[in-house]
Amino acid sequence: MVSLLKLQDKTAFSYLYDNYSGALFGIVLKVLHQEEELSQDVLQEAFVKIWRKIDSYDNSKGTLFTWMLNITRNTAIDKLRSIKRTSIQSLDDNVGFVEKQYSHTMKEDRIGVKDVVNKLKPEYKTIIDLSYYGGYTQEEIAEQLNMPLGTVKTRARAALIELRKFIT
Repeated sequence: MVSLLKLQDKTAFSYLYDNYSGALFGIVLKVLHQEEELSQDVLQEAFVKIWRKIDSYDNSKGTLFTWMLNITRNTAIDKLRSIKRTSIQSLDDNVGFVEKQYSHTMKEDRIGVKDVVNKLKPEYKTIIDLSYYGGYTQEEIAEQLNMPLGTVKTRARAALIELRKFIT
Protein backbone atom coordinates (compact mmCIF):
# COMPACT_ATOMS: atom_id res chain seq x y z
CA MET A 1 0.00 0.00 0.00
CA VAL A 2 2.69 2.49 1.01
CA SER A 3 4.71 1.68 -2.09
CA LEU A 4 1.71 2.46 -4.26
CA LEU A 5 1.06 5.67 -2.38
CA LYS A 6 4.67 6.76 -2.84
CA LEU A 7 4.19 6.19 -6.58
CA GLN A 8 1.21 8.58 -6.35
CA ASP A 9 -1.26 5.81 -7.22
CA LYS A 10 -4.72 7.38 -7.12
CA THR A 11 -6.48 4.07 -6.53
CA ALA A 12 -4.37 3.40 -3.44
CA PHE A 13 -5.04 6.91 -2.18
CA SER A 14 -8.77 6.45 -2.77
CA TYR A 15 -8.62 3.21 -0.76
CA LEU A 16 -6.76 5.05 2.02
CA TYR A 17 -9.39 7.78 2.11
CA ASP A 18 -12.31 5.34 2.05
CA ASN A 19 -10.91 3.30 4.94
CA TYR A 20 -9.44 5.96 7.21
CA SER A 21 -11.35 9.19 6.64
CA GLY A 22 -14.03 8.27 9.20
CA ALA A 23 -11.60 7.78 12.06
CA LEU A 24 -9.58 10.86 11.12
CA PHE A 25 -12.73 12.94 10.78
CA GLY A 26 -13.67 11.95 14.33
CA ILE A 27 -10.38 13.37 15.62
CA VAL A 28 -10.79 16.60 13.67
CA LEU A 29 -14.39 16.97 14.77
CA LYS A 30 -13.43 16.61 18.42
CA VAL A 31 -10.49 19.02 18.22
CA LEU A 32 -12.65 21.61 16.45
CA HIS A 33 -15.47 21.27 18.99
CA GLN A 34 -18.02 19.55 16.77
CA GLU A 35 -17.93 22.17 13.98
CA GLU A 36 -18.76 19.80 11.17
CA GLU A 37 -18.31 22.03 8.12
CA LEU A 38 -14.96 23.34 9.32
CA SER A 39 -13.92 19.80 10.24
CA GLN A 40 -14.65 18.59 6.71
CA ASP A 41 -12.42 21.32 5.30
CA VAL A 42 -9.63 20.43 7.72
CA LEU A 43 -9.92 16.74 6.87
CA GLN A 44 -9.57 17.55 3.18
CA GLU A 45 -6.54 19.72 3.94
CA ALA A 46 -5.01 16.89 5.99
CA PHE A 47 -5.45 14.40 3.15
CA VAL A 48 -3.78 16.83 0.75
CA LYS A 49 -0.84 17.01 3.17
CA ILE A 50 -0.77 13.21 3.42
CA TRP A 51 -0.72 12.93 -0.38
CA ARG A 52 2.09 15.47 -0.70
CA LYS A 53 4.18 14.18 2.22
CA ILE A 54 3.83 10.42 1.72
CA ASP A 55 7.52 10.20 0.81
CA SER A 56 8.39 11.31 4.35
CA TYR A 57 6.54 8.36 5.92
CA ASP A 58 8.94 5.93 7.62
CA ASN A 59 7.37 2.62 8.69
CA SER A 60 10.17 2.05 11.21
CA LYS A 61 8.81 4.96 13.25
CA GLY A 62 5.19 3.82 13.40
CA THR A 63 2.16 2.67 11.49
CA LEU A 64 0.78 4.52 8.51
CA PHE A 65 -2.39 5.27 10.44
CA THR A 66 -0.46 6.81 13.35
CA TRP A 67 1.51 8.97 10.90
CA MET A 68 -1.73 10.10 9.22
CA LEU A 69 -3.35 10.68 12.61
CA ASN A 70 -0.53 13.01 13.66
CA ILE A 71 -0.73 15.00 10.42
CA THR A 72 -4.50 15.28 10.79
CA ARG A 73 -4.42 16.19 14.47
CA ASN A 74 -1.72 18.81 13.88
CA THR A 75 -3.69 20.27 10.97
CA ALA A 76 -6.79 20.53 13.19
CA ILE A 77 -4.80 22.10 16.03
CA ASP A 78 -3.29 24.62 13.61
CA LYS A 79 -6.78 25.52 12.43
CA LEU A 80 -7.98 25.78 16.02
CA ARG A 81 -5.15 28.16 16.86
CA SER A 82 -5.79 30.21 13.74
CA ILE A 83 -9.36 30.88 14.82
CA LYS A 84 -8.16 31.54 18.38
CA ARG A 85 -10.34 29.15 20.31
CA THR A 86 -9.51 28.60 23.97
CA SER A 87 -11.72 25.72 25.06
CA ILE A 88 -9.88 22.91 26.82
CA GLN A 89 -10.38 19.31 25.66
CA SER A 90 -9.36 16.49 27.95
CA LEU A 91 -7.56 13.33 26.91
CA ASP A 92 -10.41 11.19 28.20
CA ASP A 93 -12.95 13.02 26.04
CA ASN A 94 -10.81 12.77 22.89
CA VAL A 95 -9.77 9.17 23.28
CA GLY A 96 -13.18 8.06 24.51
CA PHE A 97 -14.93 9.70 21.56
CA VAL A 98 -12.65 8.05 19.01
CA GLU A 99 -12.76 4.67 20.73
CA LYS A 100 -16.55 4.65 20.84
CA GLN A 101 -17.03 5.88 17.28
CA TYR A 102 -14.21 4.14 15.45
CA SER A 103 -12.87 1.33 17.61
CA HIS A 104 -13.12 -1.16 14.71
CA THR A 105 -10.78 0.99 12.63
CA MET A 106 -8.24 1.74 15.34
CA LYS A 107 -7.82 -1.63 17.09
CA GLU A 108 -4.53 -2.36 15.34
CA ASP A 109 -3.12 1.07 16.13
CA ARG A 110 -4.18 1.36 19.78
CA ILE A 111 -1.17 1.16 22.07
CA GLY A 112 -2.81 1.86 25.41
CA VAL A 113 -1.88 5.53 25.63
CA LYS A 114 -5.06 6.36 27.55
CA ASP A 115 -4.30 3.73 30.18
CA VAL A 116 -0.72 4.90 30.57
CA VAL A 117 -1.63 8.58 30.85
CA ASN A 118 -4.34 7.77 33.39
CA LYS A 119 -1.62 6.34 35.67
CA LEU A 120 -0.06 9.80 35.99
CA LYS A 121 -0.66 12.11 38.93
CA PRO A 122 -3.60 14.43 38.17
CA GLU A 123 -1.38 17.51 37.85
CA TYR A 124 0.83 15.70 35.31
CA LYS A 125 -2.15 14.30 33.41
CA THR A 126 -3.62 17.79 33.02
CA ILE A 127 -0.40 19.07 31.46
CA ILE A 128 -0.25 16.12 29.01
CA ASP A 129 -3.95 16.56 28.15
CA LEU A 130 -3.52 20.21 27.33
CA SER A 131 -0.25 19.96 25.46
CA TYR A 132 -0.81 16.86 23.35
CA TYR A 133 -4.55 16.71 22.83
CA GLY A 134 -5.39 20.36 23.32
CA GLY A 135 -2.45 21.58 21.26
CA TYR A 136 -1.52 24.25 23.76
CA THR A 137 1.99 25.61 24.20
CA GLN A 138 3.50 25.64 27.67
CA GLU A 139 2.91 29.39 27.83
CA GLU A 140 -0.78 28.91 26.97
CA ILE A 141 -1.09 26.15 29.56
CA ALA A 142 0.42 28.40 32.22
CA GLU A 143 -2.12 31.08 31.32
CA GLN A 144 -5.05 28.63 31.25
CA LEU A 145 -4.16 27.08 34.59
CA ASN A 146 -3.05 30.38 36.13
CA MET A 147 0.32 29.01 37.21
CA PRO A 148 3.94 30.04 36.63
CA LEU A 149 5.51 28.92 33.36
CA GLY A 150 8.35 27.26 35.29
CA THR A 151 5.86 25.06 37.12
CA VAL A 152 4.28 23.98 33.83
CA LYS A 153 7.70 23.16 32.38
CA THR A 154 8.71 21.20 35.47
CA ARG A 155 5.48 19.20 35.49
CA ALA A 156 5.70 18.50 31.76
CA ARG A 157 9.22 17.14 32.16
CA ALA A 158 8.23 15.07 35.19
CA ALA A 159 5.19 13.72 33.31
CA LEU A 160 7.36 12.61 30.40
CA ILE A 161 9.80 10.91 32.75
CA GLU A 162 6.90 9.05 34.39
CA LEU A 163 5.45 8.08 31.01
CA ARG A 164 8.81 6.62 29.97
CA LYS A 165 8.82 4.48 33.12
CA PHE A 166 5.37 3.10 32.31
CA ILE A 167 6.17 2.41 28.65
CA THR A 168 9.62 0.82 28.99
